[in-house]
Amino acid sequence: MADKDKLENNAEIDEGISKPLWLRELNEAQKNAVTNLNGPLLVLSGAGTGKTRVLTSRLAQLIATRTANPFNILAVTFTNKAAREMRKRAVDLVGPMAEQITLGTFHSVAAQMLRRHAELVGLKSNFTILDSDDQLRLIKQVMEADGLDLKRWPPRMMLSLFSRWKDKGLTPEKITKSEAGDAVQGRAKSLFKSYQDRLLALNATDFGDLLLHMLTIFNQNSDILDLYQKKLTHIMVDEYQDTNVAQYLWLRLLSSSHKNLCCVGDDDQSIYGWRGAEVGNILKFEHDFPGAEIVRLEENYRSTGHILAAASQLISNNQGRLGKSLFTTDSDGEKIRIAGYWDGSEEARTISSQIESLLKDGQLLSEMAVLVRAGYQTREFEERFIAIGLPYRVVGTRFYERLEIRDALSYLRLVYQQSDDLAFERIINTPRRGLGEATLQLIYKLSRTQNISLFEAAKKLIMSDDLKPQVNRALSKFIDDITRWHSIHLDMQPDALAEIILEESGYVTMWQTHKSPEAPGRLENIKELVTAIGEFETLSGFLEHISLVMDNDTQSTDGEVTLMTLHAAKGLEFDTVFLPGWEEGIFPSQRTLEENGGAGLEEERRLAYVGITRARRKLFISFAANRRIHGLWQSAIPSRFISELPENHLIEEMARGLSIGRIEPVMIGPAETRVGKPGYGPGWDRMAIRTKNSHNTLLDMNNVQVITKEQQSKFTIGDRVFHLKFGMGDVQEIEGDKLDIQFDKAGRKKVIASFVTHK
Repeated sequence: MADKDKLENNAEIDEGISKPLWLRELNEAQKNAVTNLNGPLLVLSGAGTGKTRVLTSRLAQLIATRTANPFNILAVTFTNKAAREMRKRAVDLVGPMAEQITLGTFHSVAAQMLRRHAELVGLKSNFTILDSDDQLRLIKQVMEADGLDLKRWPPRMMLSLFSRWKDKGLTPEKITKSEAGDAVQGRAKSLFKSYQDRLLALNATDFGDLLLHMLTIFNQNSDILDLYQKKLTHIMVDEYQDTNVAQYLWLRLLSSSHKNLCCVGDDDQSIYGWRGAEVGNILKFEHDFPGAEIVRLEENYRSTGHILAAASQLISNNQGRLGKSLFTTDSDGEKIRIAGYWDGSEEARTISSQIESLLKDGQLLSEMAVLVRAGYQTREFEERFIAIGLPYRVVGTRFYERLEIRDALSYLRLVYQQSDDLAFERIINTPRRGLGEATLQLIYKLSRTQNISLFEAAKKLIMSDDLKPQVNRALSKFIDDITRWHSIHLDMQPDALAEIILEESGYVTMWQTHKSPEAPGRLENIKELVTAIGEFETLSGFLEHISLVMDNDTQSTDGEVTLMTLHAAKGLEFDTVFLPGWEEGIFPSQRTLEENGGAGLEEERRLAYVGITRARRKLFISFAANRRIHGLWQSAIPSRFISELPENHLIEEMARGLSIGRIEPVMIGPAETRVGKPGYGPGWDRMAIRTKNSHNTLLDMNNVQVITKEQQSKFTIGDRVFHLKFGMGDVQEIEGDKLDIQFDKAGRKKVIASFVTHK
C-alpha cells in the first residue's frame, strides 16, 4: 500500500491528464528517452544536459507503467557514489520498491553473480578479491618460481599487461601470439596461465576476474545465461563511453534475448582510453543492436551560449563521433577569454590576481577551479596561492605531498643534515638496496644505545662485523654517497645538485624502469621538482621554503579554489574555470600523440571539450610563449585547440608581441611516425626536435644516461663549452665526471660533464 500511495502522490492531474512527477519539466528529448522503454536505446547525453534526471526518471517510468518489476531491472554505474545517488533518487520518486532494483558498479554486480556460481570456474563462494598489493606479491611469487629476473621484467608491468588482457575479455587460452608479443621472452602467455592457476588455488580473484569469470560462465552454461536474461529484462548503463571490451561483452550477453538495453553516455567525453575504455563501444551501438533508437540530449542547463558554441566547434574537428550540438536557452553570457603570457610564472600570477578580483566581486572561491593537463602543473599554482594566502584544495594529492616528491625531498634533507632520522628511514632502501628491516633494527639499536643519529649509527655499524658482506657494501655505498653529496652541496646550484643526487642514487632509474601506468607521471613530477629547486640560490633556502609550504593551512569562509587535472574534473562543474598551459607538447600531450597518433589526438581534443564544459559562467584559457619545463626554458606555440575555437565567441588578451597564430593544419608527428591525420604546423616538429636534442638527463623517461670514462676524457682544462642553463664558459678544473666551469654570465659553477657540449 505504501508503494501504491507513493506512486499516486507523485502523479498529479494536469488538465485532465495524469502527469507523473518524473515527467514534469522534461524537454522533448528527455521525455523521449524516459518513455522509450523497450528495445535497444542509446541516449547521447551531452555535458550538462540532465543525464542523471533522465536515468532516474526512466527507472521510475519502468516501475510505474509496470513495464518491468523492480527486481527485473539492472542499472549499472561506474562508481559506488553514482549508484547510491541513483537509488536514492529512484526511492524518492517511486518509494521503497525501488530498493529491489539490482543497482551497482560493474564489479559489484559481477561479484554478486560470481559468488552464486563460483564452483563453475573452480572457485568457492567465499573467494577473496585481492587488492593491488596482494596481486603484486602473488605475481612476484609466480615469476620467481618460473626463474624470471624481476629487475628485467618488473612484476607491475606484468600485472598491467594481464589487466589489459582481462579488460579485453581474454582468458589465457585466448591469448594469440600477436597479442602476447615478445614480452618476458615470449613467456607472457604461460605466465598469465600460471598466475590464474595460482589465484584459483588460493580461492581468490582480482578485479578483472570478476567480469572475466562471468563471461566464461555465461558462454559455457547457456542455462545460467538464460536464467539471468529472464530475470533481468531491462538493463540500463551509465557512462557507456567508458566501458571496456569485457564490460561490453557482459552487457551484450545479458541483453541478447530481450534487447532491452538502454545505454547513456557521451562519445565526446570518452577520455579514459589509457585505462582500457573503448570509445568504439558507443560508436558502433547501432551496428551491434540493429533497430536501436538514438536520442540526443543537446539542451544544456549548465553553461552559457558562448561556452557551448566554443565546445561544439572544437569537438566538431573529431572524426570519430556520432555528432550532436549543445545549445542553451540561457543567455550567451561573457565571451571566453584567451590570454597569452610571456612565461608560466606570469600566467600563474595573473590567474591568481583574477581569482582575487572575482572574490572581491562576490564570487565564492569554491565556485572557481584551475584545471591542468598533467599533475606536475599544479606546483606553480600551489606555490603562488600559498604566497598570496589564497585558500585552495588539490583534488588528489598536493604536489609536495606526493610519494615521489617526499622521497626526493628526503634525499635532499639528509644530504643537507645527516641527523635527519625521518629522512634517513624513508630513503635508506628506496630504491631497494638490500637494506631491509633486519639492517634497520641493528641501526636503531645502536642509535638508541649510544644516543646518536641513525646516519652516525650506520657509519659505525659498517665498521663492525655485524653485517653480512653484501649488506655492508650496500650500506657503505649509501653512506659514502650521502657524505659526498653533502661535501659539494655548498658549491653547486641546488637544482644541479638535485639532478646529481636523484640520478646517482638510482631513484630516477627506479621510476624509468617501473613500467607502471603512473610511472611517467611520477617522473614528470620529479622533473618539476628540479625546476622548482632552480628558483632558489641555496639548498637550505629551498628546504626552508618547503617547510613553510607543507605547513600551510589557510582557511576561508569563502571556501577554496579547486586545483585538479582535467581527467579528475569530469562530472564536476564550476561558475568560473581557468584552463592554463594550452601549448603544443603540453596539451595536446606530446607523449599521447607519439604513442597513439590520430586516436590520441582525438582523445586529447575530447579532454579539452570536457575542460571547457566544466564552466558555467566564465571561462579563461591561457598559454605561455616561454615555459620552464623540467629545468629547461622552452619557447612554445599555442595549442592547436585554441586555433580551433570560434573567433566570434572569444576575447583575445595577448601580451605585446604574442598572437594565437592560426595556421593551416599539417600532418602530425615526426616524419617517421606520421599518421595521416590533421595536426598543427611546423612549430610542433621544431618543439619535438628541441626536446629530443636536449641534454637534460631527467628529460629522458626511457633511458638512463651513463657517464663513461670516454665521455669524461672529451674535456680538458681550458675547453670552451656550452651549458643549456648557464650558457658559455671555460673549463677550469676536472674532477671525475664533474667539471668546474667559469661561465661568462653565471659565474663559476660545478656541473656534470654530460650537461655541457664543446663549442
